[in-house]
Amino acid sequence: MDNSSKNLPNRNVRVHSSGGVVYRRNHDSIDIVGCVRHHPHVCALPKGTPYKTENIEQTALREVQEETGLQVKIDRFIDKIEYTFFKKEERCTYYKTVYFFLMVAVGGSFFLHDNEFDVVKWIARDKISVEMSYENEVKIIEKGISMVG
Repeated sequence: MDNSSKNLPNRNVRVHSSGGVVYRRNHDSIDIVGCVRHHPHVCALPKGTPYKTENIEQTALREVQEETGLQVKIDRFIDKIEYTFFKKEERCTYYKTVYFFLMVAVGGSFFLHDNEFDVVKWIARDKISVEMSYENEVKIIEKGISMVG
């Protein structure tokens, strides 16, 4: 950072994104889709930033398809999560809201996922809290699973 940026005030920015909890029934249990990056290791739900012309549902459908390779349809809205992070190099505090939808796969394949993640896989319900990297996403998954009839 050069000396001129040290005198800049901190900025606050509100951002949002959308994603999905894609599920399938597996005998008497439910699996969900997790997206894995190896370096640094993270296992997360598929989600991303909207294009200017998209609403939250359109963003969720597009991002889930891109990141998982699956064609999906929305079952229902689950909830949103909110968190804050600071980017020191930008001297900026971000207030982020992520909207999540419960989804089912209607086509596609994990082989078609983009390169944002190294692996896309089904995670059994009893492994979710161990495999997923973010506690707020685990809570969204559990809320979504509770909505499955």
